Amino acid sequence: MARICELTGKRPMKGSIIWRSGKPKKQGGIGTHITAITKRRFFPNLQRVKALLPSGEVRYIRVAASALKKGLVTKAPKRTWKKPEAAKA
Repeated sequence: MARICELTGKRPMKGSIIWRSGKPKKQGGIGTHITAITKRRFFPNLQRVKALLPSGEVRYIRVAASALKKGLVTKAPKRTWKKPEAAKA
């Protein structure tokens, strides 16, 4: 399953980790030097949320936390009815 937000379209981004060694000049050293640069990925903070879609359908969607904070998701109402098995007992 792709790590993509269904509302905002946020997806993993490319980046890099920069490895440095040495003591900074501010701290009395001779300066830091880059020893390696490696690739990495930044993933969006996806949450699985039960949402009410514009069509009236209730289903789970994968949404970025930023979309939740903005209020782009309308949460599904709580269930008030009982399951048929529980009603018999």
